[in-house]
Amino acid sequence: MYDYLIIGAGIIGLNIAKNLKEKFPDSKILVMEKEKEVAMHSSGRNSGVLHAGFYYTANSLKAKFTKEGNIALKEFCKERNLKVNACKKVVVAQNEKELEGLEELKKRGDTNGVELHWLNEAKLLELYPNVKTHKKALLCPSTATVNPKEVTQEFAKVIQEMGVELILDCKYESSDANAVFTSYGKFEAKKVINCAGLYADKIANDFGFSKDYVIIPFKGIYLKDKKNISQLETNIYPVPNLANPFLGVHFTLTVDNESKIGPTAIPAFWRENYKGFDNFSIKEFFQIIYYEAKLFLTNAFGFRELAFSEVKKYSFSYLKGLAKSLTQNMDDKGFDSWSTPGIRAQLLNKKTLELVQDFVVESDKNSVHVLNAVSPAFTSAIPFANWVVEEHILKSK
Repeated sequence: MYDYLIIGAGIIGLNIAKNLKEKFPDSKILVMEKEKEVAMHSSGRNSGVLHAGFYYTANSLKAKFTKEGNIALKEFCKERNLKVNACKKVVVAQNEKELEGLEELKKRGDTNGVELHWLNEAKLLELYPNVKTHKKALLCPSTATVNPKEVTQEFAKVIQEMGVELILDCKYESSDANAVFTSYGKFEAKKVINCAGLYADKIANDFGFSKDYVIIPFKGIYLKDKKNISQLETNIYPVPNLANPFLGVHFTLTVDNESKIGPTAIPAFWRENYKGFDNFSIKEFFQIIYYEAKLFLTNAFGFRELAFSEVKKYSFSYLKGLAKSLTQNMDDKGFDSWSTPGIRAQLLNKKTLELVQDFVVESDKNSVHVLNAVSPAFTSAIPFANWVVEEHILKSK
């Protein structure tokens, strides 16, 4: 009998295990992962950007955890000798209307305690000659990039050093009260913690949770310039549409100094719809098509326009064109290959047909279910995991 059984060895599951082991050194903890190694999905396939926390409304969990998580992950990388690229970020406007969006971001940053600086066009040109804006831009000094797979794998090493048991290639099959049945056999635990990412809602259903929600997958891909021919020096972002959770096409500088354009946010047709018909599931296909058709017909949150515009991003020239509007005339010939695709596990409220933008966790005394851990969950992982432990694991004992 384990004290805690955690399903999913992504960055959230690993940090929950780490936090529990720090609080209860004698506890018996098992983390099970269906893949042959950790970070095979969202935790290892995201942009690696450590966000600062100025996009989010002040009363949101995202605002609190992103700011704290940025600091905590940088500290972790320093302690474990992992690379960090302190490349900063500029958010630029293209017209008068987008200046209003910049002003809103500055207000949110000030409220959330995130350092932001106004740059006029002349100062922006002086700092970053390739970047273009309309009248002014926002500079965020605390944004950085890391290798997300490397960071997640390091957390896996840390928990094993602490005495947490990690079993790989162990697939969840079903559950019955405090028993979890897997491809490795049956495990029993006083508390089950579901951090299964793309499958969190399905596992939650087995425990009687996620009744109002379903996960809808969105595929994100970047165009890569491996040698940074574009000479990108910082992350360049547009003013986002704050009504939906996607940040728009932008330039990202990786920890290894590659530059990227993207990402896409293309509606996927099954949960691990990375490439071709890999991992195809007919059951998932029909479930997701059903909800995507509802979104398309009702045009909830502008889904119809989103779907059409995102599919167009499969064109190199279209994607480059969107990105180049943020620059003076950046050399784009180096952007010639697609990155490894990632899938965003985006929670949809089935009743309201809204994409849920903040973190969602449901729990009782026997189980905890992390249902919505979308971007910036990677940046927020350490404080978010601490909050899950304090508010959903310890309080429901």
